[in-house]
Amino acid sequence: MQNTGEKKHLLTTISDLPKMTQARIDALHELGIYRVSNLLKHLPTRYETHHGGMTIESAEQLLGDRESSPELVTIEVTICKVSPGWRRGRKSKLEVAVEDETSRMHANWFNQPWVARALHPDMRIRLHGAISMHKGFLQMNNPRWEEIDEDEPTVAIEGDLRPVYRASELISSSVIASLIADVIEDALPEIDDHLSDEMLHDLSMPKLADAYAMCHKPETEDQAREGRRRIAYDELLILQLGVMMKRHHRRETMHAPQLEWNEDIKNRIEARIPFALTESQQNVIEEIANDVTSNTPMNRLLQGDVGSGKTVVALHAMLMAVTCNAQAAMMAPTELLAEQHFKTISNQLKGSQVKTALLTSSLTGKERKALIKKISTGEIDLVVGTHALLTDDVIFSNIAIAITDEQHRFGVQQRALLRNKSDDAYAIPHTLVMTATPIPRTLSLTIFGDLDVSTIKGLPPGRSPITTRLVQPSEANKVYYYLMELIAKGQQGYVVVPLVEETQSELKSAVAHAESLQNGFLKNAKVGIVHGRMKSEERELTMEQFRNGTVDVLVATTVIEVGVDVANASMMVIEHADRFGLAQLHQLRGRVGRGTLPGVCALIASPTTEDAQLRLEAIVETTDGFRIAERDLEIRGPGELFGAKQSGIAPFKVARLPRDLELLRLARRSAVEWIKRDPTLERSPLLKSRLMHAHGEALGLGDVA
Repeated sequence: MQNTGEKKHLLTTISDLPKMTQARIDALHELGIYRVSNLLKHLPTRYETHHGGMTIESAEQLLGDRESSPELVTIEVTICKVSPGWRRGRKSKLEVAVEDETSRMHANWFNQPWVARALHPDMRIRLHGAISMHKGFLQMNNPRWEEIDEDEPTVAIEGDLRPVYRASELISSSVIASLIADVIEDALPEIDDHLSDEMLHDLSMPKLADAYAMCHKPETEDQAREGRRRIAYDELLILQLGVMMKRHHRRETMHAPQLEWNEDIKNRIEARIPFALTESQQNVIEEIANDVTSNTPMNRLLQGDVGSGKTVVALHAMLMAVTCNAQAAMMAPTELLAEQHFKTISNQLKGSQVKTALLTSSLTGKERKALIKKISTGEIDLVVGTHALLTDDVIFSNIAIAITDEQHRFGVQQRALLRNKSDDAYAIPHTLVMTATPIPRTLSLTIFGDLDVSTIKGLPPGRSPITTRLVQPSEANKVYYYLMELIAKGQQGYVVVPLVEETQSELKSAVAHAESLQNGFLKNAKVGIVHGRMKSEERELTMEQFRNGTVDVLVATTVIEVGVDVANASMMVIEHADRFGLAQLHQLRGRVGRGTLPGVCALIASPTTEDAQLRLEAIVETTDGFRIAERDLEIRGPGELFGAKQSGIAPFKVARLPRDLELLRLARRSAVEWIKRDPTLERSPLLKSRLMHAHGEALGLGDVA
């Protein structure tokens, strides 16, 4: 163990700090804190005006004649009695009588039943919260609390502002504050700044070490905000530099086949499409054509709402390659979606000389080897597949365009791994990534910043509006009665559940729920099942029966989330809808209303969390996918959205989107200028090191840098 007089270096492990127990070490590890540097990066979540060390009597005097006070106080007390108050459904109240040497008071917790399991008489605790009078008695409602460790008095924080840190049941905010106070003076001077004094002056920002001091020991809230702004800017800048470095490398170092595009080719492709394209679709096709007629590799994001007609635009792009005697490939995240794309494309190319193939993990043995050989010799023009396309043995003869559907389900570095068998390490195909989950403008500047964005606006003519309703589980029978009425009229429907098979949870499963519906509400209808564990032949047979109307109701998991297109399906029922993400709900809802029949989506749920309630309110309120994407970002934050986790991109710890949109734009402008001057950051080794540590692997920067 380290001596208290020794210097706390940034790389010192927390286990070497004084006053450290194994329980604290484990608790800090759970918070992602392993070294002093992690401790300093663990910034306060908020600040409180703090009246520390008060007694119950002095708190009453502070209150004076007022019934309540917004000021927060801290009082150390002993618990006298723990009394469960009232309980109505999910709402409850816990009353705890406490005392110190001067008087008694009450602490109340509402809708936090777990607190009762943690508190007991004679326990010494520290309460922190706002005070008020109720029936002549001092009280605190929903205070923060922590058990007092008699062996270690809390380090007092100087000044009026007390930082509050993200903590856990195993370690309190005040203990974290104590640990930070113990190391900060020695550690701050060791923080090197990757921005020059000149740049900091232009940005009106403090040095990095000063920014951390302002966050942990602010004199005013404005000072804390200034420190946080600098650290948030760094997070945004480092990611933007990675994105811009990759973009520069692609555009300046790599090359792709230069394709032709003229009226003759355009007319030949359009002749294969059995319907007229919208103006928006035609505009996007021209944007793609403009990219692929250059040998600078295209890296374009095609976004459009559910049902906006992205697949036909993708087919145009692939046929641009085929008409120039090159190959094209489309990757989808699930076998079901790959099968659906292959079927759609094959139907539209029926009678043509274009050779198409489907490659998924279900294809094995001799069949797979034979197909891979045809791909490598150029016998296959157009391949649709899943992640199976990314295996090392799949090598193309002359691939010119690679399309990734539902891009957010793939890692960022999987965008352009499809290669030709040429020895040219700098040759890559043009890349088009598609999503029916529109990217909020704030996120489009982050991990998608190396992409040019095309948007298909609106829906093709003839699409019907969708009505969405939230239904309590107790009213579910009304939903199924309505579904029966639609089936009697010759229409079809989907029922989506979260699980494949029954578990000990109370959630419905596809297998059991399909059986229950077939024997109950839908006994006069034909019910089919589709889920991810089925063999592809079995799944495709059921899907074909649903398409041709032999199956009336399809009970499924989220495998039908994207790509399934049955015009006669007019109703979508989603059981336990609060268990699904907002984008997922929107995608599922988009399976209906795809023909002339009006679509209905019934969400059966009784949400128990605020986030779930907000998601369901948003999906009922609008069918606009762009608005839903913005709401999803507001509710969940950017960390989980659009594959940030799958891609290995670390979520921002300090920056908050969309709140910090202007700071993001500033960071983007800085990154663009920086990469122009120094494309591989050779002249900024510290900054490059921090970029590679943060995002090098996730962004695939090894070759670039």
